[in-house]
Amino acid sequence: MILVTLGTQDKEFKRLLDIIEDAIENDIIKEEVVVQAGSTKYDSKNMKIFDVIPMNEFDKLMKKCDILITHGGVGSIITGLKNNKKIIAMARLKIYKESANDHQLQIIDNFSKEGYLLKLDNNNLAEVLNEAKHFKPKKFISNTDNMIKLISDYISKN
Repeated sequence: MILVTLGTQDKEFKRLLDIIEDAIENDIIKEEVVVQAGSTKYDSKNMKIFDVIPMNEFDKLMKKCDILITHGGVGSIITGLKNNKKIIAMARLKIYKESANDHQLQIIDNFSKEGYLLKLDNNNLAEVLNEAKHFKPKKFISNTDNMIKLISDYISKN
């Protein structure tokens, strides 16, 4: 199963769903596809699309999925990494009015260079899905404890 999440932005991200829909129609994707679309309105006979999936159901889908396809939101990427998922990420872009700026390009580029995920561009889904078959994402190690210690130390000194 492939889980797709488009985040919680108020702007639509139909471009990614069009690419996935095309891949399903051309038998590139044969698995079930479940989408948490947020504010993106999209009709599909091939994908199960929900505006929002309750957190407990989303967690079950995350554990069940083989691949997570997502926008370039840090929260979505980190959730996939914490669940040891193969992640394919595509940036929302300003030129398509999907975002106020192109910060997701930088996020995806950095996570990709570090070996955490695979980057999706407009026309390379078949190639990236093929690469995902052998992709071993780098293990995510949280830095939360260190950040809490730095903040606590700073507060204690001041």
